[in-house]
Amino acid sequence: MNVQTSTSAPKKVGSPSLNSVMDLCAADMREVDAHIRRSLDSDVVLINQISNYIIGGGGKRLRPMLLMLSARACGYQGSHHVPLAVIIEFIHTATLLHDDVVDESDTRRGQKSAHAVWGNAATVLVGDFLYSRSFQLMVTLDSMRIMDILADTTNTISEGEVLQLLNMGDPEVTEPAYLSVVENKTAKLFEAACRLGGVIGDQPTDVEEALAQYGNHLGCAFQVADDVLDYDGDGDELGKNVGDDLAEGKPTLPLIHARGRATAEERQLIDDAIRNGSSSDLGQIMDILLRTGSLDSAMDYARQRAELARAALSALPPSPWRDALSFLAEYSVDRKS
Repeated sequence: MNVQTSTSAPKKVGSPSLNSVMDLCAADMREVDAHIRRSLDSDVVLINQISNYIIGGGGKRLRPMLLMLSARACGYQGSHHVPLAVIIEFIHTATLLHDDVVDESDTRRGQKSAHAVWGNAATVLVGDFLYSRSFQLMVTLDSMRIMDILADTTNTISEGEVLQLLNMGDPEVTEPAYLSVVENKTAKLFEAACRLGGVIGDQPTDVEEALAQYGNHLGCAFQVADDVLDYDGDGDELGKNVGDDLAEGKPTLPLIHARGRATAEERQLIDDAIRNGSSSDLGQIMDILLRTGSLDSAMDYARQRAELARAALSALPPSPWRDALSFLAEYSVDRKS
């Protein structure tokens, strides 16, 4: 195996925490933030306003952070990780802009969503700008392999968004159909971020695939946990209202499990809420979720995927970077927001 630990990697001090992981990436992330600001520059004032609003609206920059950690865990010492991390963040941000329009969400990360401020048309078009700018950045890296991975990723994400749209308001969505959306819409970008760390680190196929598997499992764990938090989280910490998924008619894993365990009357209540996109019966549905153990079973699934993510990291040599990746698998299912 050709993996080498970065000679500049800091010594491990104690057990990882989110703060220690962010500290580990701090220098790289400062470069990413500076590159984001430069790359968002446009002669069109509205593009600058909306892009800066959503990019600067908080968030942990988890996906670019995963790329940084994966590359460093592979001993990467170059500079391509910075524009690649920006590309990953732009693709993610574009999907958020489009999602808020489709979902008619008024809140994102505790502030008004872009579409609530500027309207649907401007928000969609700025999302398109971020997609196209990300491809401009890809070209500067002069790597067909990188372009192939990211082109496939953006196409898969788009398919996932369409699949989710088709599932909206349909209470009979199955668990495999739900997981197909999660794999395409969320996990694929996690997977690409981690795979690209191995690619630029010039790793053999087995290491690259292990990083991709880590990202895929992590992305699934993260999304399923997010769907549980929509019913079992703190709205202030989440930056959105508890029960938003129900109000948008999204049949997520907790509801799918509850439907399979509920009485006929309870199932009808859930079905009506999903079909109508209404959270007016949220209290009763919460009771059903708790009585049937559906929040716990959905979170158990998320923890299984997180554990598979951690197991995939055995392909990497011990390092603070690998420890950080392992911690993020735990964090994905233990977080409150």
